[in-house]
Amino acid sequence: MEKIPWINHFYVTPDREWFETDAVLRVSLGNFLFFSILSLLMVGVKNQKDPRDSLHHGGWMMKVICWCLLIILMFFLPNGVISFYESTSKFGSGLFLLVQVVLLLDFVHTWNDKWVGYDEQFWYAALLVVSLVCYVATFLFSGLLFHFFTPSGQDCGLNTFFIVMILILVFLFAVITLHPTVSGSILPASVISFYCMYLCYSGLASEPRDYACNGLHKHSKAVSTGTLTIGLFTTVLSVVYSAVRAGSSTTLLSPPSSPRAGGEKPLLPLDKRDEHEEKEKNKPVTYSYSFFHIIFSLASMYSAMLLTGWSTSVGESGRLVDVGWPSVWVRMITAWATAGLFIWSMVAPHLFPDREF
Repeated sequence: MEKIPWINHFYVTPDREWFETDAVLRVSLGNFLFFSILSLLMVGVKNQKDPRDSLHHGGWMMKVICWCLLIILMFFLPNGVISFYESTSKFGSGLFLLVQVVLLLDFVHTWNDKWVGYDEQFWYAALLVVSLVCYVATFLFSGLLFHFFTPSGQDCGLNTFFIVMILILVFLFAVITLHPTVSGSILPASVISFYCMYLCYSGLASEPRDYACNGLHKHSKAVSTGTLTIGLFTTVLSVVYSAVRAGSSTTLLSPPSSPRAGGEKPLLPLDKRDEHEEKEKNKPVTYSYSFFHIIFSLASMYSAMLLTGWSTSVGESGRLVDVGWPSVWVRMITAWATAGLFIWSMVAPHLFPDREF
């Protein structure tokens, strides 16, 4: 890439890390466009009779060829386009984190309902043990955050605010869950508490390395590796889980106007085989194909941010910019949004008893 004139047009050639980051973002942009195009093509698919249904489930050779062409095309784009995509990816990654939250809430409530459904003492004890482990881990995590991100002798009011705010939300989760009106389970509250504390850590670790209150700046390489591993692991889990849920859920990803099976009878009589094929084709899709591909396009953005450490700008300056405040606020706002969604999931059924949630 150093020899490509429309990429390396600087008076002083940037270091190798700059080109590696640029390559990651260009591949990510190709992935994002690929899944976005598929998402647009799948808008309005309601039943399996639609020709686009076969495109969604097949045509792999054509898809691979188009994907390769898009990836190659990205390396012909000017740096300004990649810089804009890099900035946009931070906010797209925030949206993906919100999708993670929705999937996490769905998973935790399903997990809780399944264990409670066994109605046995062993499973109740298991719920209690898992909840206690999550709460202990949450408070230990908060202690480490106070240690590393509020060093003595420094004015770290913002970091203190972030950590204390999460602790207040953790306490609020428990109060709402145990309130007699709600009578919820402590397991979802404990898991969401730990996840919010992890997001708080992730945000604080994204503070600039020269910020005095970032106590991890001396160990930035090790922390980046750990954060990258955890982030990629959760990303893979989120994408796989969304794909599984997309194939089985009729609420999370299903189109609102999806028709129901068993429509009108055909005007002309058909033999049993043709009638069976006709019924198969007229079956409604069980999830939104368009939203399915949006998940992957947002995951492409999020993966790029993880691989580049949320830290780089590949604009006209040709310099790497360290982890900055936009990344911090994206993650902290995601943590607060997580808290808001969880609280809403607990109180909404009681505020609006006539509506289904």
